[in-house]
This record gives sequence, C-alpha cells and structure tokens, in this order.
Amino acid sequence: MTRYGIVGCGMMGQEHIRNIALLPEAEIAAFVEPDEGMAAATRTLAPGATSCPDLPGLLARNDVDALVIASPNHMHIPQLRTVAATRPLPVLVEKPLFTRRQDEAALREIARDFPAPIWVAMEYRYMPPIARFREMAEAATGGIRMLTIREHRFPFLPKVGDWNRFNRNTGGTLVEKCCHFFDLMRLILRDEPVRVMASAGQAVNHLDERYGGEVPDIWDHGYVIVDFAKGARAMLELCMFAEGSDYQEEISAVGPEGKLQAFVPGPTRFWNFDIGPHPVPHLIVSPRQPTGPRRIDIPVDPALLAAGDHNGATYYQHRGFLETVRTGRRPEVTLEDGARAVRIGLAAQESAATGQAVTL
Repeated sequence: MTRYGIVGCGMMGQEHIRNIALLPEAEIAAFVEPDEGMAAATRTLAPGATSCPDLPGLLARNDVDALVIASPNHMHIPQLRTVAATRPLPVLVEKPLFTRRQDEAALREIARDFPAPIWVAMEYRYMPPIARFREMAEAATGGIRMLTIREHRFPFLPKVGDWNRFNRNTGGTLVEKCCHFFDLMRLILRDEPVRVMASAGQAVNHLDERYGGEVPDIWDHGYVIVDFAKGARAMLELCMFAEGSDYQEEISAVGPEGKLQAFVPGPTRFWNFDIGPHPVPHLIVSPRQPTGPRRIDIPVDPALLAAGDHNGATYYQHRGFLETVRTGRRPEVTLEDGARAVRIGLAAQESAATGQAVTL
C-alpha cells in the first residue's frame, strides 16, 4: 500500500483525494490544510487520514510514502524547497509549477539534487478524448501544420482566501489556466516554441468584486499564437464567460492529408440536465480524400466523471504517478515539461501586456 500526504485540500486537493481513493493499492495517510472548512471536508473524504499542522509536521511522519502538492500556485516552489531540504519524497505537484521567472533558479537548485521523481500535474494530457487525439493526430493529418485549442468555460471559481483573483498569486491567467494548453501544444506537435504573440484582457468577470479594497486583475479572455521551430503554428482561444457551451474544449489539428478534431465537455456538475444528458466526448476525423467526416465517440466512465472536473484525467494521471512511485521510473510529465509550459504562459502574459511578440 502506497500512503499519500496531501498538501492543500481545497477543490483540486479534494479531487486528488477522490481519485486516489479509486486506486486499491493507495490510501491517504495525512494532510495539511489550514482552512477549517476545507479540513472538515477532507476528514469526510479521508476519515482515516491525520491532519497535520504544517508541511514539516507531515514530512516528519513515518507513514507517508509520496506527496501531492495542491496548494496555491505561488506556494509550490517554497514547498518543494522544504521537501527537498527535509525529506525528498516522490511528489505530484499541481500546475503551474511556478509563477515568476525568478523562480526558475530555485527550481534548478531543487531539481539538481532531488533523488525522487517529481511529476507535474498536467491533467489535460490524460483526458480520454485528448489522449486518443494525440495518438491519432499525426496519421490523420499527415503531419500537423496548424493546431488550434479553444476553451470556452466558466469563470474562475472562488478559492480559499480569494488567492486566485490576483496575478501576483497565480502568475496570470495565461499561466494559471493556460499552461495546460501550452503543454499540449508541445506534446502534440513534438516541437518547441520560438515566438509567442498574445492579445488578452479582462472584459466581464470579477470587475464588481473587491478584496481588501482591490479589484481582481485576472484576465478572462484572450488569443495566443505560438510559432514552433519546425514551422507549425498553434493558437489558443480562451473565453471564461461562456459556461453555457456544450463543449468546453475543442481542439483541431490540420495537415496536408486531413483534419482531426476533439470535443470535450465541461464538468458534469455544471451541466444543465434539464435540457438533456451531458454531451459525449468525441473525435471527428475529416480526410481530404475521400471527403466525409467520421465521428468517434469516447465516453468516460461515470465513476471517473464523478471523482472530479477533468473528464476522468486525474484518475489516469494518478495511475501513472503511482507506477512511477513504485518503480522509480522517470515521470511522464517532468519538471522541465512543467517549466516550459510556464515559460510560454509568461511570454504570453508579457506579449499581451506590451503588444509585442516575445521570442523564446
């Protein structure tokens, strides 16, 4: 039995707990959560787990084999430093890995001597329709020349202490929310970016909110164009005031031989079942010759949908992480993967703020 310690038990931390509970060879041994409401919810989800006052207290326990860090973004690097200096256990750390360019020096220091695997939580890789899309994209397109990712979704949810309302804590929307998509671009294209151009801002959401007299500065929409070294182009379209949509994520890849699309619905808990059942994730394959689109449905196990908001991805991610913990194999999503996704997001934030393209 692999015993987990959870650091941060808010919405995402609780999703991790629910998915770990689906693995018969894993259990939650201890957790750190300073907010009493979230701690109470965690005790309900994991009644056998011990609540620890802080991270050093959790690391001092002898019944913890691996860690999940699901704390606010700006705490990831300091907490990884503590783990590295105290007891370097295997870690699954939530995205974004860091929020500021100056954090990279600390990350390099952590990575240099850390003896255990660190896996960066890029859940979108493991959504079943996106995983199938990745498998099929090269053959369906004949080599991707254009990749488009569109996310039309609900606004940022309330978080403990309202930490996610401000760029100083999140890294900015194009880091906080969109590092997932920049990771997918690199993964799908099997290439690295060379230039980023973005236009983004705050048009609708959070403008009437005040926290300590401050108005939130997180953006709620934007476009990002990314040029890749081998000539492919990718674009992200983000809108965070479109929660009435049937599909939350739509991905298309086009090449000389055809087009492949993926359609991924949002969380089931936000769906209006009065209008009908939750949409089914699917792909559409559209070859140039012979013409004629073909639909491939990719339904997701209802138990996995009930365990979180990421279309079953968190469960598959944890299966991979558990295998990494047990075998010591290289994580599928490395610290460098996490860092590269953040770098693109930070470049997009800079481009949108300055109106200039950013070279990577």
